[in-house]
Amino acid sequence: MLFRRLLIRLLTMAVTLFGVAVIVFVLIRVAPGDPIAMMLPPGATEADIERLKALYGLDKSLVEQFFIWLSGVAHGDFGTSISLRQDVLSLVLGRLPATLELSVVALFMALVIGVPLAILGTRERGTAVEAGIDVANGAALSIPDFLWGLILILLFGVLVPVFDISGRVSPQLDLPFTTQFYLAESILRLRFDLTRDLIGHMLMPALALALPLAAIISHLLKHSLKEVMDLDYVVLARVKGFSETQVILREALKNAALPTLTLVGVQFTFLIGGTVIVERLFSYEGLGNMAIDAVINRDLPLIQGIVLVFALLFVLINLAVDMTYALLNPRLRHG
Repeated sequence: MLFRRLLIRLLTMAVTLFGVAVIVFVLIRVAPGDPIAMMLPPGATEADIERLKALYGLDKSLVEQFFIWLSGVAHGDFGTSISLRQDVLSLVLGRLPATLELSVVALFMALVIGVPLAILGTRERGTAVEAGIDVANGAALSIPDFLWGLILILLFGVLVPVFDISGRVSPQLDLPFTTQFYLAESILRLRFDLTRDLIGHMLMPALALALPLAAIISHLLKHSLKEVMDLDYVVLARVKGFSETQVILREALKNAALPTLTLVGVQFTFLIGGTVIVERLFSYEGLGNMAIDAVINRDLPLIQGIVLVFALLFVLINLAVDMTYALLNPRLRHG
């Protein structure tokens, strides 16, 4: 059952990625703006324009361009960036770890905030505490992540400047990293001075991303907990003398967490997409920031590479969530 489910999902992933490739390839070429014209000085001749078009393959038909690019992608060649004159895949893989670390930290913060609020709201259901949590969740959800970013910059970068709000790491520090996963590597190397600095730079953008997701997690988990609080095995736990907190943590939480797990996985993909604007606000050197530069410069190969990598991340995360849910849910595991 699981193998068949996995095979179907892999086939769906392939179709999805092909569809994304077609859509992004066509859309960025029909959009206004000529990347070649942006590269050349005002006095460039027609021959200069034609030479550059031939260099980047833009002199061929749209269909030819697509299949040449798709063939290159299949062999690991995403093309050359028009604006940066570097290999697209190397550029994307160089920035991707920063975005992944930011997203994982934001997800961790969302869980740390959202899960305790859901447990507290369930424990204090029907009281002013639950009403206050609902109001806080509503406020967090009504403000998008980029606006949270602006609020945090104003509060902790201008009014009370206590956190770093620009960059990924302080430039004066010695960086002995061999990979782009700075945070993970600093922990493994026991360089906690670098870890503190990296977290200091990451805290505000991660919090901006985490707050809306924390509200979603809190709302759904609290709703799921309420549904199981009156079931027989929970009532039996109360009869045994367990406190309300013990009942929630030991009996109700493990069954109520399954719908939340699915939601967290799906929302994590949107969280990664949300890094585009947040990274720009905080000058964070991730893939989202590079995506905006690529769009501004009409860097077609770089835009295609970034979108395709984002799409691959989305389908892989959804696949992992689907398989995890199937493993944890006996009804799906045994067909």
